[in-house]
Amino acid sequence: QVQLVESGGGLVQPGGSLRLSCAASGAIASGAAMGWYRQDPGKERSVVADISSSGITYYADSVKGRFTISRDNAKNTVYLQMNSLKPEDTAVYYCIHVSTLGRFWGQGTQVTVSS
Repeated sequence: QVQLVESGGGLVQPGGSLRLSCAASGAIASGAAMGWYRQDPGKERSVVADISSSGITYYADSVKGRFTISRDNAKNTVYLQMNSLKPEDTAVYYCIHVSTLGRFWGQGTQVTVSS
């Protein structure tokens, strides 16, 4: 089992920034990919960004140029720096850890972009 604890969500005005963190513990695999998904009420969870163990990144088109994913393997932590936030970025953001052991999710953190 892998436990994931997210932090950093909150309320921010349009154009503002937030930084999400996700710390992993437990049966962490060295080759695991990590990432962030988000989900609006009534909608499916969709990928925001992910990063491989070697640092290769992927971004959804809607966040390219505004969000940056990074990871600190020594701390087993993945980050999501979110800049130029828009109201449509409002969602619950979930951290994910993917390895040969399976897919593990964090509990989610709410991000609300509103004036």
